[in-house]
Amino acid sequence: MLVLTRKSNQSIMIGDDIEVSVLSIMGEKVRIGIQAPRDIPVFRKEVYLEIQQENVAAGASARAEVDDALKRLSANK
Repeated sequence: MLVLTRKSNQSIMIGDDIEVSVLSIMGEKVRIGIQAPRDIPVFRKEVYLEIQQENVAAGASARAEVDDALKRLSANK
């Protein structure tokens, strides 16, 4: 992990297209701004993990539906 120190109104670049800026620092809270191309999703980590869990659950549900459909097709033969 790369660890950098930045002050308010300073930023870092990730590649050529992503800029992470420190907007303000208030006590233990840091406001950051992220400028990235629209095709690059940017999420807070807790939201990202929630999306991943929902995707896994949806995949499991879809798999169960496919398995049920295959069983019904096999039973009709």
